[in-house]
Amino acid sequence: MADRQFRTAFLSPRYWPTWFGIGLMRLLCLLPLPWLVGLGAGLGRCLGHIIPGRRHVVRRNLEVCFPQLQAAEREKMVDEHFAALGAGVFEAALAWFASDEKLRPHGEVVGLEHLDAAMKDGHGVLLLTGHFTTLELGARYLCLANRPFHAMYRPYKNKVMDHYMHHWREARSGLPALPREDLRKLVKALREGRRIWYAPDQTLDRRNAVFAPFFGHPALTISATGRLAQMGRARVVPYFPARVNGRYRVTFFPALEQFPGEDELADTTRINQVLEEGVQLAPAQYFWVHRRFKKRPPGTADVYKR
Repeated sequence: MADRQFRTAFLSPRYWPTWFGIGLMRLLCLLPLPWLVGLGAGLGRCLGHIIPGRRHVVRRNLEVCFPQLQAAEREKMVDEHFAALGAGVFEAALAWFASDEKLRPHGEVVGLEHLDAAMKDGHGVLLLTGHFTTLELGARYLCLANRPFHAMYRPYKNKVMDHYMHHWREARSGLPALPREDLRKLVKALREGRRIWYAPDQTLDRRNAVFAPFFGHPALTISATGRLAQMGRARVVPYFPARVNGRYRVTFFPALEQFPGEDELADTTRINQVLEEGVQLAPAQYFWVHRRFKKRPPGTADVYKR
């Protein structure tokens, strides 16, 4: 694991805006939780109207994945997504800085029996999820339920944020983050009966990925889920965070049965089908701002071309 010691170089002027942002978030977290989420949602809605490029990405994703909706309904969901993005910034700050006492009354974890059943015989677990605006706060509620886990990480270019993201996450979960490229550490943790957070829905290259249908359209998806589960002798338990009627809910599904199978594409397709079920719990809170269909199979049209 990379060296996470604080360095005096973090105090250089180039990082002062980062320190200002961290300090501001800590102060804002003193506000009542509904106020903070409302503030973030309002800012997000405004932002959605001044960044037309990203608004176009969100709109096109929704057109592809929800063709049954009327144009006005999708446009409403576009606004709701940007509101969720704005709220998500402050929700992440709450996950890092707020006390257990402040958060506990505002959320719950349902379906924990599925996770506990999967681990009963000593199996490790891949906590299968996707990238949602409530991702950080959902992970915090999992820790509040006394189910610590290993997060996966990629290094951040901003060294101060890289340092503190690890510090905050490890302080809350009690377990070190694991580099997603270090297969040996991941497999070892699973074989020791540990839980690992795992989201295979974003990838930028074709290595260890296949085109599998996502809401009926081919999306480049990490295909290593089955191999990792097999090598780690682990169960795959889906879980999804969401904000529903002003409260946070983390929902666990039963462990996938007869997984992995013998076909990589079939396994990856199954993973995307489960992810679709999770998206339906709070459709506007999935990361539609991400270009999920950026990489396309040969001979197919660019989804985002204007």
